[in-house]
Amino acid sequence: MSDPRLASADDLAPAAETLAQAFAHYPWTRHVIPVEGYDERLLALQHLYLAHAHQNGIVAVTRDRDGVIALLPPDAPEPDDAAVEQIVALHGDRIDRLSHGAAPHDGWTLETLGVRPAAQGRRLGSALLGFALDEAGRRGARTVRLETSDERNVRLYERHGFHVSGRRDHPEGPPVWLMELDTRTT
Repeated sequence: MSDPRLASADDLAPAAETLAQAFAHYPWTRHVIPVEGYDERLLALQHLYLAHAHQNGIVAVTRDRDGVIALLPPDAPEPDDAAVEQIVALHGDRIDRLSHGAAPHDGWTLETLGVRPAAQGRRLGSALLGFALDEAGRRGARTVRLETSDERNVRLYERHGFHVSGRRDHPEGPPVWLMELDTRTT
């Protein structure tokens, strides 16, 4: 049973570990994080991003922390200077691969959704997505946007009402699907 709930500060370290496992072979993280020290860099980045989302948006976990989701509202501040400095250092010589020119928008952003590989196939991602979208709706979300570079994820998000709003192809990296959900029509 998944029983998603809002994460506490004590959930962040195990949640970051779950995301590091979930994204170990993800095309986009492989593209933007150097090979040397990849696992450690990925885990450190997940810690930074989750701490920011926990402070400024929504982070939810499954009961056993095998699944994690994070969303940010449109008015979330940028990470502070110290966090940005760490992010730049962790991305190393691949930091320029992050500048993708996503258009600004006034909706919420689904920053991450991941399930520990050993727990995949149990509908934890769907449970987390439903929980987090309901929570974002309670907080006034009208639209939610996301980006994914795994075509299998596109189908998951479409089952929850998202539609593809664009695609960016990178000459040396994976494609990125842009997706959007209007929460007022679901």
